[in-house]
Amino acid sequence: MEVKIGVQNTSREITIDSDQTQEDIEAAVKSAFESSGSLRLADAKGSIVLVPGPAIAYVEIGAARKGGVGFGMQ
Repeated sequence: MEVKIGVQNTSREITIDSDQTQEDIEAAVKSAFESSGSLRLADAKGSIVLVPGPAIAYVEIGAARKGGVGFGMQ
């Protein structure tokens, strides 16, 4: 699942590829907004992305990934 995070006062967005479900990501975003805490998401390779909740401008949650074409690992 592709997730794009816009950060205030920054010209670039953060894009991660996550194995989390759309519902889990949405719950984490809501929690970060409500508590003024940090948004914590894990990408598909196991890295953690932390973004301060008050600095988030927007979050775009893409559709679930489909199988790729080529020599990718499955």
